[in-house]
Amino acid sequence: MTDVPATQATPETSSQTRIVVPPDVSMVQLLGPTDQLLRTIERAFPRLFVFARGNELTIDGPAEDAAIVETLVGELLTMIDAGHAVNRDNVERSIAMLRSKNAQRPADVLTTNIISSRGRTIRPKTLGQKEYVDAIDKNTIVFGIGPAGTGKTYLAMAKAVAALQSKQVNRIILTRPAVEAGERLGFLPGTLNDKIDPYLRPLYDALHDMIDPDSIPKLMAAGTIEVAPLAYMRGRTLNDSFIILDEAQNTSSEQMRMFLTRLGFGSKIVVTGDVTQVDLPGGTTSGLRVIEDVLTGVGDVHFAHLSSGDVVRHRLVSDIVDAYGRYDAAAERRKAQAKKRREARANDEQGERE
Repeated sequence: MTDVPATQATPETSSQTRIVVPPDVSMVQLLGPTDQLLRTIERAFPRLFVFARGNELTIDGPAEDAAIVETLVGELLTMIDAGHAVNRDNVERSIAMLRSKNAQRPADVLTTNIISSRGRTIRPKTLGQKEYVDAIDKNTIVFGIGPAGTGKTYLAMAKAVAALQSKQVNRIILTRPAVEAGERLGFLPGTLNDKIDPYLRPLYDALHDMIDPDSIPKLMAAGTIEVAPLAYMRGRTLNDSFIILDEAQNTSSEQMRMFLTRLGFGSKIVVTGDVTQVDLPGGTTSGLRVIEDVLTGVGDVHFAHLSSGDVVRHRLVSDIVDAYGRYDAAAERRKAQAKKRREARANDEQGERE
């Protein structure tokens, strides 16, 4: 594909690479309408000059950047050859993966299909998400821990539906603790089910994306799909089931123990949560915060840690997550410094009294 290979040189050495695009691939497929994707590449590599003429691309600039773009083009062509449309999101995420120098190929990550439903395919969009999905395949219990928007619950739901459709399990059980982040349950109108429904709504929303909405009531009536608050899990043994515990940061240590010991034969558990968004009353320890220490050394259990780089919502969400992370870290430093000052004053006062 490459007529002139990139020179083996230091990152600052300039090189020129020419890439011939196969004749069965149009440049619009590769570069987007009005070269939108080419502009995306140029913004990501401001020191490079990328020229498109006919079915050829010429890349001129620092050797390290040129090598990444050459690999990027190869990955995009692989996606196109597999029948996947290339868009700005694919390009940006592929660049991020190539810069991280991970062994996983972007084309392998971005073309992994979990489930296809109602004209759309659900697949991981980042390396962290791909590793999370792979861990669900390989382990009986998986913890997906990370900030909002990283696809923890959505991907787990997709894997559950895929397992049900392939008859790996006989039912899906979705649960989450009914812990409020503002309003109290008693202030909401209606029956107990009406009061609980808002807490389970995110699970219903994801379910409707993956299964024909008309069939969901029938599946729920038959017990094939169950959506219930965590309190309803006590005393049960769940066999041949794909069980998802969402918002697990709002479980106590006792609730987490109760839930994990519901595991029966032929079942799989995925626990998702964000330890930075705990809504438990003051003084209550989140079961999700301590569970990794508790289960250290236990086999067939995997902890997948997602980060702001795995956020797949609006681009600002990733920036917001990072901003809160910096703010929390600074707050912790201020607390530690204040504690040291208090201890120093206490020691000085103790010395004066003696």
